[in-house]
Amino acid sequence: MTAVDRTPAVDGVLRPWQDPALAVPDRVDALLQEMTLEEKVGQLGSRWIGNDMQHEPVEDAETMNVAPMQDVFAASGTVPFDQAIRHGLGHITRVHGSAPVTAQEGAAEVVRLQHEVIERSRFGIPAIVHEECLTGFTTYGATVYPAAIAWAATFDPGLVERMAAAIGRDMAAVGVHQGLSPVLDVVRDYRWGRVEETMGEDPYLVSMLAAAYVRGLESAGVIATLKHFAGYSASRAARNHGPVPMGRRELMDMILPPFETAIALGGARSVMNSYSDVDGVPAGADPWLLTEVLREEWGFTGTVVSDYWAVPFLANMHKIAADPEEAGVRALTAGIDVELPDTLGFGQHLVERVRKGEIPESLIDRAARRLLTQKVQLGLLDPDWTPEKSVAGAAAVDLDSPGNRELARELAERSIVLLDAGDVLPLRPGLCELRRVAVVGPCADEPRTFMGCYSYPNHVLTRHPGLGLGVEAPSLLDALRAELPDAEIVHERGCDVRGDDRSGFAAAAAAVRGADLCVVAVGDLAGMFGHGTSGEGCDADDLRLPGVQEDLLAELAATGTPVVVVVVSGRPYALGAAHDLAAGLVQAFMPGEEGGAAIAGVLSGRVQPSGKLPVQIPRGHGGQPGTYLQPPLGANSHGISNLDPTPLFPFGHGASYTTFEVDDLRISDTEVPTDGEFTVSVRVRNTGGRAGEEVVQLYLHDVVAQVTRPVRQLTGFARVPLEPGAEARVSFRVHADRTAFTGRDLRRIVEPGDVEVLVGRSAADLPCRGVVRLTGTTRVVGHDRRLVTPASVEE
Repeated sequence: MTAVDRTPAVDGVLRPWQDPALAVPDRVDALLQEMTLEEKVGQLGSRWIGNDMQHEPVEDAETMNVAPMQDVFAASGTVPFDQAIRHGLGHITRVHGSAPVTAQEGAAEVVRLQHEVIERSRFGIPAIVHEECLTGFTTYGATVYPAAIAWAATFDPGLVERMAAAIGRDMAAVGVHQGLSPVLDVVRDYRWGRVEETMGEDPYLVSMLAAAYVRGLESAGVIATLKHFAGYSASRAARNHGPVPMGRRELMDMILPPFETAIALGGARSVMNSYSDVDGVPAGADPWLLTEVLREEWGFTGTVVSDYWAVPFLANMHKIAADPEEAGVRALTAGIDVELPDTLGFGQHLVERVRKGEIPESLIDRAARRLLTQKVQLGLLDPDWTPEKSVAGAAAVDLDSPGNRELARELAERSIVLLDAGDVLPLRPGLCELRRVAVVGPCADEPRTFMGCYSYPNHVLTRHPGLGLGVEAPSLLDALRAELPDAEIVHERGCDVRGDDRSGFAAAAAAVRGADLCVVAVGDLAGMFGHGTSGEGCDADDLRLPGVQEDLLAELAATGTPVVVVVVSGRPYALGAAHDLAAGLVQAFMPGEEGGAAIAGVLSGRVQPSGKLPVQIPRGHGGQPGTYLQPPLGANSHGISNLDPTPLFPFGHGASYTTFEVDDLRISDTEVPTDGEFTVSVRVRNTGGRAGEEVVQLYLHDVVAQVTRPVRQLTGFARVPLEPGAEARVSFRVHADRTAFTGRDLRRIVEPGDVEVLVGRSAADLPCRGVVRLTGTTRVVGHDRRLVTPASVEE
């Protein structure tokens, strides 16, 4: 059949599934009734044309991987596109993101592939086109925004929402329907390589930013995909894909809330399963997780898509299925609807299994209905939809527009965390004395260090070194030359990010001895599967700065010249030794293409730093500290253990070039029922001489509970801009639901008793403290509980 079948019949009557006047479920039901079993199964698969690595003459295909074991699956061969679509197709994988193409070239390929899919379908059903968008649209020439860990450092959901809306508009303009973002994994071990892709270690912060990102992406008509559901970030020893030794209570209280919130408040329409197994059960084959929790408790009605090759992984990695076909049955039964990036487990073998009575056809119908519902919602079955119309914006789109770059700049500037100004920052007041500045370190003249592992320059362009970065991205060295035009800037690399080569130490030290000040930039270079120091599959043994960078810092400090240390990284490193040596200390979490100017602006004082730590900064790199969300025995045990996990800088910390005071705590009620509400307010004042922004943070602590609870947990926050001498009152409306936790019987409860209220500027700077008593009986709460602590600011 051909695409002509999408048009109205001769008498002008639309086929039911084409009729926009009908309700979406009615259109989908009408289509399903007409489809053969083979056609319904066809909707559950995908095809990745760009996964053609077997045709590339490389000695080590693994270095080319942009997905786990991509080289293995490419070498095993996949069916040609015309065969893959003979019964229809659910998704087309990464047309724009697999090889360097312009927006117009990618759009033309989308049109070509969609026509093939339509023409092979009796009903002219197009495929959903999906792409990655973890640091922006992952395609050639698109804006590289800061990594997600940097979004978290802004504590600014509104800004994240604006960024996601811009990403969504760019994707929609070139025919993309679904974005594989955001990552909602809550950090549990800083050594994990994918920390850079997360929004930090606190479930509430991740929840608020995730919901904002989803709202932004979905506002452009692009389906947001929540990942990785669930537990991926808590693997043993922080190894990628490692088993997760986590009980259900920790999973429910620490890992699941961001997913629940992004669905309830963000409107996310897709979820991607985690690769990991939790307590021996792989997420991709877990009906409790994918059906009971996600569907029955939370009411999620969208699609569950597999992470890339997560379905065959059930066989060849987890060993809970004999082969990919059996793995497909396990995944489909558990609740995965669409297999990505290619069809291995969800193939036509499912037809035979249904006909033999091995699985019910209702499983096929369930998944196909969910996928077709999204195609109807996207307008793909409307009679006037065409592949050409779907890319109508491609001719004029600028994927790195001035507006995009302005957003990238704002995010970068707000994400830079001033850990310690020391005695030399900001530089501008003493600029006349800075005749010569030495800029040293492996991150000083390499803008790729500003970019995450899923940024296009690090994700794909390493295969194509002749194409550069595809976007303009000044290095920190370039930016400091522009920022300090009256100073002589000298540069020495000193060492690489990785490796043990110290041959550059002497030249670096000589440059620093002849300078008035040294700025040394150390940290990470993102990569994939061990070909970087941060990113997917780039896990760390410990939290020492990679390679010999810590030794370089010691060499430079020994010169006697003041050394400002800038850490550009995707994870927090142990900076105790660096802090002892530094005249100033700055943390930049992969700030994107505008990162150089943002860091330079913070150093000079042109930019007022306002970023806050979404993860702690450890002191020592040996004994691994946990995150700040610890029960009493997770903190320093004062003589019980010789290991002190107290961080060098706590969660929520971030200094400024002005000063703030938080005081005058007021609590509306000291006793409220377990279904009641109270208001907490404080005064925040700018007591310094410059305008600035402070993030006021509310924490709660359940004093006595039936299970151990964190010593403190973030429950609300508000970003407050203030002029010098100005003050504002920040109020938080706290419902008792916000104290809910998973009790001994694994039900979520609100328990009577005392709750300590703490307000301040970080998890360790909480000058305002009070107590509220919850009275009455223990309440069991569910998905309808309050998920947000509303905050308001009155000047």
